[in-house]
Amino acid sequence: MTTKKMLVTCALPYANGSLHIGHMLEHIQADIWVRYQRMQGNCVYFICADDAHGTAIMLKSQQLNIAPEQMIAQIQQEHQRDCYKFGISYDNYYSTHSEETRELLHDIYSRLNTRGFIKSKFISQLYDSKKNMFLPDRFVKGICPKCKKDDQYGDNCAACGTIYTSLELINPKSVISGTSPIIRKSEHLFFDLPAFTDTLRTWIRSGSIQKEIANKVEEWFKLGLKKWDISRDAPYFGFKIPNSSEKYFYVWMDAPIGYMGTFKNLCKKNKNISFNDFWGSNSKTDLYHFIGKDIIYFHCLFWPAVLSGSQFRKPTNIFVHGHVTLNGSKISKSKGTCINVSTYLSCLNPDYLRYYYATKLSSHANDIDLNLSDFITRVNSDIINKILNLASRNSGFIHQYYNGHLSNTLTHPVIYNMFIESRHYIGKLFQKREFNYAMREIMKLADEANRYIDKHAPWHIAKKIDRRQEALSIYSMGIQLFRVLMIYLKPVLPKLANYSECFLNTRLTWGSLSAPLSNHRINKFKIIFSRIHPDQIASMTNKSQLHEHPTTGNNV
Repeated sequence: MTTKKMLVTCALPYANGSLHIGHMLEHIQADIWVRYQRMQGNCVYFICADDAHGTAIMLKSQQLNIAPEQMIAQIQQEHQRDCYKFGISYDNYYSTHSEETRELLHDIYSRLNTRGFIKSKFISQLYDSKKNMFLPDRFVKGICPKCKKDDQYGDNCAACGTIYTSLELINPKSVISGTSPIIRKSEHLFFDLPAFTDTLRTWIRSGSIQKEIANKVEEWFKLGLKKWDISRDAPYFGFKIPNSSEKYFYVWMDAPIGYMGTFKNLCKKNKNISFNDFWGSNSKTDLYHFIGKDIIYFHCLFWPAVLSGSQFRKPTNIFVHGHVTLNGSKISKSKGTCINVSTYLSCLNPDYLRYYYATKLSSHANDIDLNLSDFITRVNSDIINKILNLASRNSGFIHQYYNGHLSNTLTHPVIYNMFIESRHYIGKLFQKREFNYAMREIMKLADEANRYIDKHAPWHIAKKIDRRQEALSIYSMGIQLFRVLMIYLKPVLPKLANYSECFLNTRLTWGSLSAPLSNHRINKFKIIFSRIHPDQIASMTNKSQLHEHPTTGNNV
C-alpha cells in the first residue's frame, strides 16, 4: 500500500470566547478521519490555530481592560486544552497572531501586488460617529435588501443567502452603539477576485468540494464575483499593511494564511518536515480543509484564488459540514441553549459526544441536532450495553478459571472471518466520511457478537467441569470479537481504545485484524465507562445556564 502524505486543517476558532459543544463537531469530524488515515499507515500532519485578529478582538479586550495580546494568549491556551481533553490529535495548535503568519502574509501580498491583483480605490463606508470608527460588516445590522428579513448582518443575509455590502442594508444600525451610522469615504485595497473566475470554476468542478457546495458556489458565479476588500481602517487589531500607518489587513486576509503560518511553525519544531512539499505550487502531497458551511465563500472562492494568484498550491479537498442545533434549537449563549466544552467535560466523558456526533456525521453538509434524550439512549445502548458489556460478560470466566489466558483455538472461525471481512466496507465508509453508516455497520456486528454469546450460553456449559475448555473457547471468541470492534471504533473513541489496549494487552491496529489473539493473556476488566444518567445531563445544562454568558460576535 502506497503511503500518502497529508496536511489536514480545521477552521480556526475565533479567539474571543470559549469553545462550545457545537464547535467540537468539526474538530471531532476531522480527528476521526485523521485517526483513520493514520491507522492506514498514511503520514498525516493535523493542525489548527486561533483566529486572533479583528474588531471583535479589539473590543472584547477593551471590555476586559487587558491588552489584546494577553487576551488571545489566554483564549488560545483554553482552546488548546479543550481540544486535547476531547482527544483531538493536533500536531500543532497555534495562533494567527504569529511572526510566521505575518511573514507569509507580507510575502503573499507582495506577490499579488507585483502581479497586478491588488487594486486601490476610495469607497463609502458606514461610520459610527459615537465610537469614532468605521464599522465592519459584522458590526452593522439591518433589513436585508432582497428578502426584507430584519436583524441581518452587513455582509450577507442568513435567511436568503444574499451577498451584499453594508451600504445596501435597509435601516442599518451600529451593533456597538445602537446609533444610525453615517457614510464616510476611505481609500481601500482590493483583491481582484473576478480575475480568477475561470480558474475557480475549473477547480470547483474538479471534485475538490462536495457537489451540493459546488452548486451553491455556482450561484455566486452567476451573480458575478466582486473585488474583495482586504484592508481595514484604524482602530483595528491585526497586521498593518506595509507602508501604511492607519491601514490593517482584513482578518479574512490573514486568517487562512494562518494555516500556512501554523504549518511553518510545525516545520520549525520538526526539521524533517518540508514547508514547500506541502505548499509549493508543484506539491504532490494532499491538503484538506474541514470547515462549516457558513464560511464557504472565504474558503471556496477567496482562499484558492489568493493561493493561485500568489503561486502556491490549492487545496486537494474542502470538506464542508452543517451546523449543530441543541434539542432542535440554534445554539445561543444569550438564549441559554449553549453548553461550553469545559462544562461538558466536568459532567461527561468526551468519547460519548464523539460517538454521538459520529452516528450523525456524513459527507454532506446537513445540520445535526444534538438531542440530549437521544444522546443518553444512544450512548447507553451502543457503547455500554453492546460494546463494553461484550468485554465485561466474557472476561470474568477467563480470569476466574484460566488466569486471563485466552483459548488458543478459534471455535467458530466463520463468524470471526465475517467480522474481519467487514473491514473493507467499513474502511470505505471512514474514507468517504460516512461515519453514520460506519457506526451502523459496527453496531450490527456488535449485535451479532452478543447474539453469538447468547446462543452458545457458555455459562451453562461451564457448570460441567469437563466442558470448561469448551466454555473458554466461546468466552474467548467474545473477546476476539470485542477486539475487532474496538479496532473499528478506535478513530472514534480514543479514550476507550486506550483502555481497551490495556485490557487486551495488545495494540489495536488495522493491519492486525486478520490475526486473532493466540497464546495470549488479557488483563482484568475494570468498569471505567458508565451509563449516562439523566441527572448528569440536568447538572450540565444547569451549570451552562448559571455560568456561561454571551461574548462578542464573529471574526471581523
